[in-house]
Amino acid sequence: MKKMLFNSCCFLFLFFTVSATLSFNARAQTGTLTAAQRSVEISGSVSDTTGILLPGVSVSVKNRKGNETSTDKNGRYILDVPVGATVVFSMVGYTSTELVVHTSRILNVQMDEASSTIEDVVVVAFGKQKKQEVVGAMTTVNPSDLKVPSSNLTTALAGRVAGMIAYQRSGEPGQDNAEFFIRGVTTFGYKVDPLILIDGVELTSTDLARLQPDDIASFSIMKDATATALYGARGANGVILVTTKQGKEGPAKINFRLESSVSSPTSNVELADPISYMRLHNEAVLTRDPSGITKVPYTDEKIDNTILGLNPYVYPANDWRKELFKDYTFNQRGNLSVSGGGQVARYYIAGTFNQDNGVLKVDNRNNFNSNINLKTYLLRSNVEVNVSKTTELGVRLYGSFDDYTGPLDGGAAMYEKVMNSNPVMFPSYYPVMPGYEHLTHIMFGNALKEGGATAGYINPYADMVKGYREYSSSLMMAQLELKQSLDFITPGLNFRMMGNTNRRAHFQVSRAYKPFYYMSSGFNRMTGDYRLDVINENDGQEWLDFNLGTRQLFSQFYMESAMNYNRTFKEVHGVSAMAVFIMRHNISANANDLLQSLPFRNLGLSGRMTYSFDSRYFGEFNFGYNGSERFHEKNRFGFFPAFGVAWQISNEKFWDPVKRAVPELKLRATYGLVGNDEIGSPTDRFFYMSNVIMNDADRGATFGLDNTYDRPGVSILRYDNADIAWETSEKINLGVEMSLFRKVQIQADFFKEHRHNILMTRASVPEYMGLSAPVRANVGEASGRGMDMSVDIQHNFSSDLWLSARGNFTYAASKFEVYEEPEYLNEYWKSRVGYSLSQRWGYIAERLFVDDQEAANSPRQNFGTDVMGGDIKYRDVNNDGQITPLDQVPIGNPTTPEIVYGFGLSMGYKKIDVSAFFQGLAQESFWIDPIETSPFTNDRQLLKAYADSYWSESDNDVQALWPRLSEAPNTNTNQASTWFMRDGTFLRLKSAELGYSFSVEQLKRLKMQKLRVYVNGTNLLSWSRFKLWDVEMAGRGLGYPVQRVFNLGVNVNF
Repeated sequence: MKKMLFNSCCFLFLFFTVSATLSFNARAQTGTLTAAQRSVEISGSVSDTTGILLPGVSVSVKNRKGNETSTDKNGRYILDVPVGATVVFSMVGYTSTELVVHTSRILNVQMDEASSTIEDVVVVAFGKQKKQEVVGAMTTVNPSDLKVPSSNLTTALAGRVAGMIAYQRSGEPGQDNAEFFIRGVTTFGYKVDPLILIDGVELTSTDLARLQPDDIASFSIMKDATATALYGARGANGVILVTTKQGKEGPAKINFRLESSVSSPTSNVELADPISYMRLHNEAVLTRDPSGITKVPYTDEKIDNTILGLNPYVYPANDWRKELFKDYTFNQRGNLSVSGGGQVARYYIAGTFNQDNGVLKVDNRNNFNSNINLKTYLLRSNVEVNVSKTTELGVRLYGSFDDYTGPLDGGAAMYEKVMNSNPVMFPSYYPVMPGYEHLTHIMFGNALKEGGATAGYINPYADMVKGYREYSSSLMMAQLELKQSLDFITPGLNFRMMGNTNRRAHFQVSRAYKPFYYMSSGFNRMTGDYRLDVINENDGQEWLDFNLGTRQLFSQFYMESAMNYNRTFKEVHGVSAMAVFIMRHNISANANDLLQSLPFRNLGLSGRMTYSFDSRYFGEFNFGYNGSERFHEKNRFGFFPAFGVAWQISNEKFWDPVKRAVPELKLRATYGLVGNDEIGSPTDRFFYMSNVIMNDADRGATFGLDNTYDRPGVSILRYDNADIAWETSEKINLGVEMSLFRKVQIQADFFKEHRHNILMTRASVPEYMGLSAPVRANVGEASGRGMDMSVDIQHNFSSDLWLSARGNFTYAASKFEVYEEPEYLNEYWKSRVGYSLSQRWGYIAERLFVDDQEAANSPRQNFGTDVMGGDIKYRDVNNDGQITPLDQVPIGNPTTPEIVYGFGLSMGYKKIDVSAFFQGLAQESFWIDPIETSPFTNDRQLLKAYADSYWSESDNDVQALWPRLSEAPNTNTNQASTWFMRDGTFLRLKSAELGYSFSVEQLKRLKMQKLRVYVNGTNLLSWSRFKLWDVEMAGRGLGYPVQRVFNLGVNVNF
């Protein structure tokens, strides 16, 4: 565990003491009392703005400790107070109210909500709007909900954001980004993930993963056309919009968070024991070839001596997973921020250090560590300066730095090598024996394959410890923003300009030696002695060699300028307008050809116009007019309009009778077009230009009388197509927002989307056209539909006890509308049209064949392998007497989940708070890979589940998990089918937390404003019908497992 020392921090505190002295000139008369000495009993009720009585409101005398009470369940209170004193009414979720006591004995108080929906301001595209004026579909996430014990922010998204489909397939540090899509995937083109904007600048999902919740001011996702149309060429897949914190006027405030956690796999794949492996391997040979008794790989002697544990180096029984991996590891995270400022300048400065370790073991005989060690350093500085009363200048500086050390092939590859390593062939290494003391290298185990002259097997331990890989990645970003009020021209007019430049760099190196492999022979059972023979004496190497890996360097410049007007006329007519110009310029220093070496550029002009009447009726029109270098000049610019309307029904007079129960009700409707120019990979630039190799040796010819004159030829990689244009998304959204008794907030949206002009490779081009390269065109279409909703509940039982609950649900389905494919007249099920974009096709597996006779009398299965009893029996769907690709049908649910949901509960009592959050998904199928899990093939391991349930000649179980054993690859088993299809549905206790906050009195001596200690965890429990590995990993279960984390943290404010 790495210790982090934060010192040399100087804190400056400025205390203000405000006192008021009431004095009265009274006559010197005996028995006369001043007003400040008299106390009166006051009473009354406390309610909200709709008249609902509020229990649990704190009622206290200002600057008079201990003189306090709270309202009862009927919202009433009684309190003795001095005449002239100030009484404070406070409650979480409401604005505090102060009243001075004079002669009145009854004080009835009405409290306003602290976050009135009328005044709430939310971040929208290129600006801000009052929440009640927002017409588009967007979800705002409280940054505190994203605080999970992980260095990767994306792992907190699943189930927490309405409208987002998210899941995590790996737990490897640095490779554990969650996959996420806004309202699912509705294109089968190149780019399917959303646009990510952090402080207005487009960044990657890894940059989002590195972002710290402590530094986030707002986190929103934009889902429909009016919310995303302004981004034009980038907004079709939705937008994630994040802004970081800014300083506020006041003394310096210091926030410090430190966490230390223990992580371990949520689940490990169980492998069969070595004895079962050998016995079933022998059976796999004999059951396919009864005459192959001489070909069985393991003798009875080897099996018996392994059972006896006669010599673990001659008769090894390796548990490779235990040899390579620990049960748990430790990780640390720390964040320090300082914010404050005065009337001229404000600042927010933050630094973060995260260290994530892997679960790989380390061989102390090496002088290097090959376990995963990812250190991340983040620095952020946001400064705003008031240049004048109307001018503000902002500077944002940000740096992100990753330093990684790990195994040569990565953590997931090491797990996969365990699966592909024979457990009984040789030990991981041999101990130093007499006669070998002079060796300075590790004597790794291995063996010769039949007919081989060198080590022919995978020794995963040797591969793990023979070297290590390092990489360093960095992102440095500088941003300057100018805001100018133009009220001197007309009230409500302002101008803004922002420029951002960033540099991204990455380099990688590997250092490794070549292991010396040994094998044992000449075992003496009486003495236990054996001889070691070196296998690769001339190929081994004791010193580290160096290999330079990838090097990448990227540069980006982004400029944005906007003119904004916002004004209200006669207190009922709200008008706003905005025009935004953007310019983007990217260049890579790692180009492999001329096209990729040229700068990537985009221009755009966007606008927004809104109108509101009397806070009841709202209208909005947005547009994006964008240019892309990818298309011919006739299609280079695209216009993408969107409009929407909203009706705040709860502000109508006729709603007053029910406003107490339903204080807020709003209906929204939007329609619009959004573009996408990323319809091909970076190598697919300039579709209107052909790509030709002028000196292709493979197309060359030989000339001359003596055939000695050679000239290269010309080949075509791509034909020009000036008609390729923008992929366009047509979006419709209907939404409703409402609150119940000011305690329950509900938002629901129903959406539909249609994608046009999806780029496809033409499926059928006649050969007589003589084309030598694929032809591509905008011929594909797809659609999506669904709904997303969120519910938030807040309730205060008293000043000491509070409860909050939240839940969200997202359903997003897609389907092909137009897909270029053969015309299936009879086998209609082969057509993709009407099915999900992530639908999989395969054979219907009815069961396993009972015996050889049934296999011989069934429709012929043309997969190149003789079918026997115990093999999978596939259904002849088209009844042509044979199993062919025409019998493949849509099977299972889509591989991208259509349903994602989450719900959680938080509550607090006095200084203690506790919370829990559940995440789940449904409507997803995945497949166990029969090739990657096929036992014995290339010495692959045997899953315990297969050893416990397989078809055998002694047990003709036609529903066994694994078919008839085979040592060689079995193409019949390896077909995509329902046999290995599994349901990806699960429910997980994603996180739970218990915290304790120290009281102000306890912290005064330590000069602290806040101190909270907490314990929490993630991925704690899960419920699923699938048991072989963590179900969220789906078909990647043999890789690096998702991690279960237990965490201890402290948060301090000064």
